[in-house]
Amino acid sequence: MEQNKQSAPQNAASEAAVRRQKLADLKAAGHDPFTITKCKQDAFSADLKEEYKDLPAEEDTGRMVSLAGRMMSKRVMGKASFAHLRDAKGDIQIFVKRDLLGDEAYAAFKKMDVGDIIACTGEVFRTKMGELSVRVHELTLVSKSLLPLPEKFHGLTDREARYRQRYVDLIVNPEVKDTFVKRSQILKEIRAYLDEKGFLEVDTPILTPFEIGASARPFYTHHNTLDMDMVLRIETELYLKRLIVGGMDRVYEVGRIFRNEGMDPKHNPEFTTIELYQAFTDFHGMMDLVEELYKRLALKVCGSMEITYQGKQIDLGHWERLTMVEAVKKYSGVDFNDWKTDEDAIAAAKEHHVELPEVPTKGAILAEFFDAFVEDKLIQPTFIYDYPVEISPLAKRKPDDPAFTERFEYFIDCTEYGNAFSELNDPIDQKARFERQVAERKAIEPNCKAQVDYDYVTALEYGLPPTGGLGFGVDRLVMLLTDSASIRDVLLFPTMKPIDQ
Repeated sequence: MEQNKQSAPQNAASEAAVRRQKLADLKAAGHDPFTITKCKQDAFSADLKEEYKDLPAEEDTGRMVSLAGRMMSKRVMGKASFAHLRDAKGDIQIFVKRDLLGDEAYAAFKKMDVGDIIACTGEVFRTKMGELSVRVHELTLVSKSLLPLPEKFHGLTDREARYRQRYVDLIVNPEVKDTFVKRSQILKEIRAYLDEKGFLEVDTPILTPFEIGASARPFYTHHNTLDMDMVLRIETELYLKRLIVGGMDRVYEVGRIFRNEGMDPKHNPEFTTIELYQAFTDFHGMMDLVEELYKRLALKVCGSMEITYQGKQIDLGHWERLTMVEAVKKYSGVDFNDWKTDEDAIAAAKEHHVELPEVPTKGAILAEFFDAFVEDKLIQPTFIYDYPVEISPLAKRKPDDPAFTERFEYFIDCTEYGNAFSELNDPIDQKARFERQVAERKAIEPNCKAQVDYDYVTALEYGLPPTGGLGFGVDRLVMLLTDSASIRDVLLFPTMKPIDQ
């Protein structure tokens, strides 16, 4: 068995050497494929199969087409051969006959390898066996594949290799492409929905001048000309709300976000979010928007509001709404309203073996109870709203209960998918919260470089209208709608540790 493991790379190396020699021979004969700059392509496999789906066996169409793509199989049978060509839309069989192609061209075809990229022109027909094919009249090698395709490149054992060499994954496992086609469709549909609602798509800086006080850890870089450290953004929120101040009442950004934190099946150091802000509405308006958007996406992308995710049936047509206090009471039996002091909350946490937060206030402990007892119960779509002010530095306080904010998160399959607020627009309150947040960060982590964004406070002093804001992760949404288990399955090039490490 060990011998077989060693022979596979040896065989691959041997075949690669043979292919390089073939390339050298082609160049010596004046047929270097890498000098070709373009080739004709006026038809695609899937379109031809659809157009001629009713064509009987052994029937010709009389139609000449030009195809281009990668040769995925080759079967030489003397004076005639069959191969399969894969283009952007799928696979189609080509029939290569010496009498039709000519002796020299047919001999050249026989020396071509699976994986080579070819262009051909021929007549569409259906074979005796019933397969739609192209009878080749002209065939050209337009790019030489110097490495053999792996025979097996799928399954859990090869997953790391698939992520590292996504280009090979896409060649060998064409169904992988479907996930990324759906990803593109999802983004297109989100943009269409928001555009119809009167939102304007904008771009804000990825490089920011300093680290804010949020708990998310940033990546640092350095700008040489300005001789200053800069930070890759951890959110797009503060810039987008500056635009609301400026009178752009409905804005959104599809943005790449960077966080220098852990990696697991739901987290990658860089990921894509959509944040949107709408003046003159609140977090209830954002709830309605989320529900409407997700129903539309499910229908458009999956064809039904009832989808399957990792073996579970999820009904995106029905959304439950619970306050955090209601949810904790429902699933743990503990009532926040029974806590009169922080000490009461600490005692309850100890009694129920709930981890205490770094700053153990009633509100922060309520959030810990939620994490411990509630989140893993939320399989069906659920809005959890009215979050404690301690964990919501950018959300507006509830007028009738200032210990809580007008904030919600929504959960599907025990996972948080998005976060929304009635945005805090009181500059005095915002300044105090920012300063407290930075002070708490520095108390825990004295060497951190977090600063208060006083320019954002200045923007608020000019007047931010009542505003609803929402942010959600695109990658997790794509995972849900494509039934993908890991975030790496929906990122074309996920972050990977170098092999030599």
